[in-house]
Amino acid sequence: MKTASNPRFLRELQELVAFPSISTDPQFAPAVRACATWLARHLRAIGLGGVRVFETPRHPIVYAEKRVSEALPTLLIYGHYDVQPVAPAAAWTVPPFGGLIRDNRLYGRGASDDKGQFFTHIKALEIMLKSGRQLPLNVKLLLEGEEEIGSPNLGAFIRQHRRLLHADCAVLSDTNLLSADQPALTFGLRGSFSAELEVRGPRAELHSGIFGGAVLNPLQALCTLLAGLHNPHGRITLPGFYDNVQPITPAERTYANHHAPSDAQLLHEAGVGQGWGETGYSLYERTTLRPSLSITGLSGGYEGAGTKSIIPPAARAKLSFRLAPGQNPHAVEQQLRAYLARHAPPQVQATLTAQLHAPPYQLAPSHPAMRAAARAYAVGFGRPPVLQRSGGTIPVAVLLEEALGLKTVLMGFGLPDDRKHGPDEFLYLPNFWRGIQTSLAFMREVGRSLRCVTPQTIHSRSPRAKATVES
Repeated sequence: MKTASNPRFLRELQELVAFPSISTDPQFAPAVRACATWLARHLRAIGLGGVRVFETPRHPIVYAEKRVSEALPTLLIYGHYDVQPVAPAAAWTVPPFGGLIRDNRLYGRGASDDKGQFFTHIKALEIMLKSGRQLPLNVKLLLEGEEEIGSPNLGAFIRQHRRLLHADCAVLSDTNLLSADQPALTFGLRGSFSAELEVRGPRAELHSGIFGGAVLNPLQALCTLLAGLHNPHGRITLPGFYDNVQPITPAERTYANHHAPSDAQLLHEAGVGQGWGETGYSLYERTTLRPSLSITGLSGGYEGAGTKSIIPPAARAKLSFRLAPGQNPHAVEQQLRAYLARHAPPQVQATLTAQLHAPPYQLAPSHPAMRAAARAYAVGFGRPPVLQRSGGTIPVAVLLEEALGLKTVLMGFGLPDDRKHGPDEFLYLPNFWRGIQTSLAFMREVGRSLRCVTPQTIHSRSPRAKATVES
């Protein structure tokens, strides 16, 4: 079967992208469930077994497997089928869930993050299963519907189903290539700490003419607190914040100077003319090896058309820390709380609600599965990958290591400018086909390279859990 001549794969991907599986908004819960049901039936149709839809307190988890032999290694493939909201909807020039194809691009929310990327592995498995030849390894699939909201139920699921998910290594595809023609193998991710800061003042709205100058405005207090989190040179001011940040080695800096995207390239991808941030570091270093703090949301007071002369009772900000190797998200939370305790004015009440803790992650390029991935990219793309770090965070990589002892290969097929989380998100289709070829090669290479390592025992029985078996 030749992937490039199989338009059915593309039609199926369009069907998958058409589900508005937005996990953060309860009104889309039926669409998230419908997407899980579609995936389960599709996995069964291509020849996978043990297909189950596991219930969680919020959105389902889809599982499938193909067990060949206890003498072969086992690969766990992870993906997430939930997507970000489309807002602002008016900024889209194509239907967000229409699956429109134009100029070798498939448009739609989730086309790249992450439906199109994990679907490459599903199609590679279909090719293998329908070839009539034995798979070179055992395969398990874990597809979740809550990644975009921090995977609140995945940890409990993994710990409860350790035997079911037992494997030798894992792979996920939710990262980027260096460019459309140059593959890249990601070996490090920044960690994350996300929180919401609320500042409350008066019990109700106050007339700004009568009380302005006499009552501290929560918006003003919030802005002062936020402004104090950075110094004029782009460094975060929390005491102790940089104490455990690992320094950049000369070898890594030299490699990055030759292979990482340039400042000009990153500015072009961002669509801005000038950079900002911690002095003394390239933009690539700032976004991958150094920590950052972004204010991702700010609200309070009157936000309608025209004016309204009031002092609001409360103001809120959403904060996103990205953490460098060596940092601990729980320690950062305590540093932020200590800052607020020292600097919040007595006229207001500042409350911090933590939402996500995810440590940094890295996997040595010398790991056998990473070497297998490098060889697979050379097959699928015709050239070896460059090694790169990512400024993003994928909590499941740390979770799989902590709960199952698994190392996760970060094998991405997205582009730096494919508008993940933004309007007009797209998947570049030539790399969809190359991704399938790369996945085929990766499974063959992993089957060979890990066979010399004593495989973990593959249990014929796994603990039962509440599950729906799709027919």
